[in-house]
Amino acid sequence: MLTTLTEVLKTAEASGSAIPAFNIDNIEGTEAIMEAAEAEHWPVILTVGQGAIQAGQLKHLARLVQDIAAGSTVPVVLHLDHGISYEQTVQCLRLGFTSVMYDGSHHPFAENVEESRMVVRSAHAVGVSVECELGAISGVEDGIFHKTVNLVDVDEVRRFVAQVNCDALAVGIGNAHGMYQGTPKFDFNRLEACRQLHTPPLVLHGGSGTPDDMIRKAIQLGIRKVNVATELRMAFMDGLEATVGSRDFYAMYRQAKAGMTAVARQKIHLMRNGESLPPD
Repeated sequence: MLTTLTEVLKTAEASGSAIPAFNIDNIEGTEAIMEAAEAEHWPVILTVGQGAIQAGQLKHLARLVQDIAAGSTVPVVLHLDHGISYEQTVQCLRLGFTSVMYDGSHHPFAENVEESRMVVRSAHAVGVSVECELGAISGVEDGIFHKTVNLVDVDEVRRFVAQVNCDALAVGIGNAHGMYQGTPKFDFNRLEACRQLHTPPLVLHGGSGTPDDMIRKAIQLGIRKVNVATELRMAFMDGLEATVGSRDFYAMYRQAKAGMTAVARQKIHLMRNGESLPPD
């Protein structure tokens, strides 16, 4: 069933857990994630990122998620990831997205507030949820590169939530897109300070490669949505590479899907239950 980000975050808030947001790029990857969500009986956020949009997949993926959600037994959110402009978010509203993220974190604070408020007004008018961001997330994802200190200003968080009625807020606490070089260092004190400001549900981007204990602690301190992209794509590519010698097209995709489903199940189980999935 297709639903909004607001609705699934209510589930996370009530249970002290988090909802995974997985970037999708093709049919097989989307199906792999949904198999994991159905197996774990937990909501999932399917996010369309800028890489997929640049590849011309926006309309195709929107229709794909809508079709899959119509037959699912778990809530599914169709979400725009790191929307680059007001105009892009409106395009997604017209395509039936149930959630959009406007990322104005790399703009001056006042401009971020102004643009975010425009997105919120338009999205809320048609019942769509909005995620915003403060503290630009560093690293590379979908060809977009930001190199910043990536520590959100807690006072800016206070001022932002007083002016922008968003439904979720991504904050920079030392997290980064892509795979980390070594163990990431999250500023959990900063995260706790943000949560004490009675913010909307908080979002952690850059979940790929983050140790389980750090994910658990982030959730305990108020993170309610965790984004994962690179780790899933790597699992998919590993599956393709492991079977490429067979030159069996369908076997390659079966292996790729199986690897991605396994990683997605691990992430979902961790975010829902706070523990790793037991081995089969």
